[in-house]
Amino acid sequence: MRFLVVGAGALGGYFGGRLLEAGRDVTFLLRPRRATQIEKTGLVIRSGMGNLLLPNPPHVLANEINAPYDVVIVGCKAYDLAETMESFAPAVGPDTVILPLLNGMRHIDALASRFGDERVLGGLCMISATLDDEGAVLHLADLQVLAFGERDGTPSTRVDAIAAQFAGAKFDARATPDILQEMWEKWIFIATVASLTSSMRAPIGDIVSAGGQDVALALFEECSAIAAHNGFAPRAGAIERGRTMVTAAGSSITASMYKDIVRGAAIEADHIVGDLLGRAATGSRVGARTGPDSDVSAPSALRTAYVHLKTYEAQRGRLAVSATAAK
Repeated sequence: MRFLVVGAGALGGYFGGRLLEAGRDVTFLLRPRRATQIEKTGLVIRSGMGNLLLPNPPHVLANEINAPYDVVIVGCKAYDLAETMESFAPAVGPDTVILPLLNGMRHIDALASRFGDERVLGGLCMISATLDDEGAVLHLADLQVLAFGERDGTPSTRVDAIAAQFAGAKFDARATPDILQEMWEKWIFIATVASLTSSMRAPIGDIVSAGGQDVALALFEECSAIAAHNGFAPRAGAIERGRTMVTAAGSSITASMYKDIVRGAAIEADHIVGDLLGRAATGSRVGARTGPDSDVSAPSALRTAYVHLKTYEAQRGRLAVSATAAK
């Protein structure tokens, strides 16, 4: 089975590197700058689960793809998805399976529209990783989960085949018939933490110490209500874990969106928070079951957080224009 891993950043680099380590047929689709870097340093993974150096991992640029792959693993930022889809389009043949690992659900709509609904699996990953200044993948905690499955929950030979390829690699791979439910439950948590820590510019522990538990729980309940409206009410275990984590005293947890804001980078405001708000009014998109006829009560805490994020984007855009004009 031939895998094309789109990108070799923290996510693609880690899971793709572990698959290569296990002897699987993996090629990375890279941009020229990352390709030059990896040709110089190799793909480096530093992890408590075992370090890895791959001196010359197979890789291609977009214009070098000359045949379809069996599986395309996509883990880009949501705001890069349109460009990313064009870059790997030549790798998609009649039997290609696309396994996306982005958060939220809007990317499923986009991928299904571009390549066909039948080619797109559901998928998610849970990992804390980043790239250092030299391009090495730093795995920051033991968590390294990759879950996937058919979006309609049915067993399939292609999911079984992917599971067999993932077996033996140094990460926790899990095929599941409940992948959409799990994606929604992760989305609830990610949207809550992104909205909370980005708006407050602080980790959860600091927000709790300032008396913000009620704000955290209001956000979590609003996100949960939207999921329920779309037919994916979080299960009891997910509710308990979520409430506990967003109100944990002393917690150092922040969202990656918060980290992006701190360094002045682009953020996934529309994909993670805006799209969730949009689904408060309808359950008609891909990745939603039929919801109740009435809309969810106005999610005021989530909307406030979304306005904050969009204000940051507007300010960042003005700064970029000013910097360009000053050159």
